[in-house]
Amino acid sequence: MFRADKNLAFMLRYENVAWYENEKVKILDRRVYPNEIRYEICNNHQDVSKALKDMVTQSGGPYIAVNMGVVLAVNEAKNFSDDEYIDYVDKAVDTLCHSRPTTVENMKKAVFNCHKKALEMVSDRKNAVEEVLKVAIDEANKKYLRYEKVAKYLYKKIPKNGTIMTQCFGETVVGMLMRLCNENNNRIKVFSAETRPYFQGSRLTASVIQDMGIDVTVITDNMPGYVMKKKGVDLFTSAVDAITMDGHVVNKIGTFQIALCANYWNIPYFATGIPNKEHPTIETIKIEERDGDFVTQAMGIKTAMEGVKGYYPSFDITPPKLVSGIVTDKGIYSPYNLEDYFEE
Repeated sequence: MFRADKNLAFMLRYENVAWYENEKVKILDRRVYPNEIRYEICNNHQDVSKALKDMVTQSGGPYIAVNMGVVLAVNEAKNFSDDEYIDYVDKAVDTLCHSRPTTVENMKKAVFNCHKKALEMVSDRKNAVEEVLKVAIDEANKKYLRYEKVAKYLYKKIPKNGTIMTQCFGETVVGMLMRLCNENNNRIKVFSAETRPYFQGSRLTASVIQDMGIDVTVITDNMPGYVMKKKGVDLFTSAVDAITMDGHVVNKIGTFQIALCANYWNIPYFATGIPNKEHPTIETIKIEERDGDFVTQAMGIKTAMEGVKGYYPSFDITPPKLVSGIVTDKGIYSPYNLEDYFEE
């Protein structure tokens, strides 16, 4: 079976993202990786939804996990009547897609083909799980291949042996970009902002880059402005959680301030992802706000006095004037002309 995750880092291989096996879904717990390799075991699709809500997997991980959750739901409903089966699968898909409010529309797109196949299998329940699982793996392959194209366009913007800065965890794009660097003997250097409060940059991005043999240095979230100038950063890049059609980039909190620093130093900021037609303007985005207690601790260790409050918006918004280009699977587009992506 073709696997688009070939030669990628440990945590980017499908079995280590989210995987259906033996009537369960296992999800690598990215909240503790790389200090601990632990899997969340989901016995039903509600467990998958809870794992997504609890940030067991982040970045692109939920888009594989949601399809594995559909496979699990199909297995749960295998002995129901036809009408009950259809109703159960529909409700399971809705639950999975609404696990996190900011990414609902992206999740709906990610799960579309698995949902469709699950409903088509209503009259062939015996083979339903196997067939929906095939679609889930195929969707993972398509996702990886799409972001391989994105990585190729981004790669062209990086000088030979250049230096880049990342924010949060660009997952597949990061892995594909590092693979391209290895294949072309391009010894780039990467500075990865730690990305509090979950530290995705230090734990996940840096781990993938290190795992693939590329020079990577972690910096704290308040260092990017100084480091950009001091270390000669050529390019700042991040993935996105949503790109609105009016050119705003919604991504992990902290992206906006790094984009401001990049703009000040005349360093380009390239956001990687696909524009969202479901979000014509920034007003259609709901920014998720999570438990403020995460801000007053670091990886479970309390850092503030008892009674001190924390505030934790998960995402921020970078306006189009700070974005040099949106890097897609079709090429690089101006944030002011994203309709062109859909017209070509």
